[in-house]
Amino acid sequence: MTIRSLLAVTAAAVALVLPAAAKAQSTEAVSAAVEAVTPRVVAWRRDLHAHPELGFNETRTAAMVADHLRSLGLEVRTEVGKTGVVGVLRGGRPGRTVALRADMDALPVLEATGLPFASTATGTYMGNTVPVAHACGHDAHVAMLMGAAEVLAGMKDQIAGTVVFIFQPAEEGAPPGEPKGGAALMIEQGALANPRPDAIFGLHVVPGRPGTLWYRPRGFMAASDRIDITLNGRQTHGAWPWKGVDVISAAADVVQTINSLTARTIDPTTTPTVFTIATLDAGVRYNIIPDQAVLSGTLRTFDIAQRDDLVRRAEIAIGNVAENYGATARFAVRQNAALVFNDEALSAWLEPVLTEAAGEGNVNAGAPPTTVAEDFSYLSQEVPGVFYHLGGSADGVDPATAAPNHSPAFDVNEKVLPLGVKAHVLTALRFLERE
Repeated sequence: MTIRSLLAVTAAAVALVLPAAAKAQSTEAVSAAVEAVTPRVVAWRRDLHAHPELGFNETRTAAMVADHLRSLGLEVRTEVGKTGVVGVLRGGRPGRTVALRADMDALPVLEATGLPFASTATGTYMGNTVPVAHACGHDAHVAMLMGAAEVLAGMKDQIAGTVVFIFQPAEEGAPPGEPKGGAALMIEQGALANPRPDAIFGLHVVPGRPGTLWYRPRGFMAASDRIDITLNGRQTHGAWPWKGVDVISAAADVVQTINSLTARTIDPTTTPTVFTIATLDAGVRYNIIPDQAVLSGTLRTFDIAQRDDLVRRAEIAIGNVAENYGATARFAVRQNAALVFNDEALSAWLEPVLTEAAGEGNVNAGAPPTTVAEDFSYLSQEVPGVFYHLGGSADGVDPATAAPNHSPAFDVNEKVLPLGVKAHVLTALRFLERE
């Protein structure tokens, strides 16, 4: 059975159990409200883009969000997960509860977009002063959810139920020295309690045809692990490598071993798997072989059992490489994000809602999985949820050649901001309208 036919069958089953209620707000009314708020959404996005903040340091961003939510009459909780903000909109009638989430943090990246509102901000990362930029689109996420909050607050009397707005810090992973990232810490500190949502939804801007939305049921975005490897040897003169233990050569073999483990032992047609060594820190002088090499990288997987087996085999293989050189190896793994698992029933239900927002032919509910990660995964482990992508490439630019997220040149086509607001609003309204 294809994914599309599975979605159709599931949607039909859901419809039998959960018949749709009459729509309290028409598409036209929502579109008009979104159009009215769009100039502010663009202004918020540009302001946030010019003033990015690293994970758990989003104090200015959080204050801006909290002030806006309070101005709309929402119940607001701040400092949930250090700098996180939770806003609660209670409708005019009782009903179920739905949550919408946006992430707020930026990256230690030197922006190269040339935008008139480009970031010149700096921050502290790993003890160093670094440039900071919204190179992943979180500025757009915050602005769109602020816009959605304003639209939904204007419809408060017609809403049956409650909408929870979650503005999350540190999506890009726990900063050095922090045991947990933003989603996990917000959950621990009650972001999903009082009231507890019945479902949660989120979106992310990525390169793609502007105005399109896509996702898939079940595994959509990869689980992400950080890998740290330390090789210890014995320092020696570069002219006498046999008088020491060469961690440089060992490190080279470790990289090749990891590349071979994924390329030669994992079937790429079953589950995508990426194991990348991205940093190698060793030595200070061209003719001295150092006594230590430190490597780090990332593992992206979609199957838990396969991931556990690959980690086990990688640790053994790296230990064997080190032993061949007379070195020792220390291998450590830390999860940055779990698998983004989209609830099947909600995925089926969501397709016509997103089509209502984006128009026919602009929604793909059976997209391929992607090996990038998102800590929305922890939120959707606690509450059934769906995470989807919003295409945000510049007009006329092939998304395949557009600057990717985390690139210094990454930018968001501001024409897609109203669609993000509309998708948020309609998802919340239609979910709460279900009988």
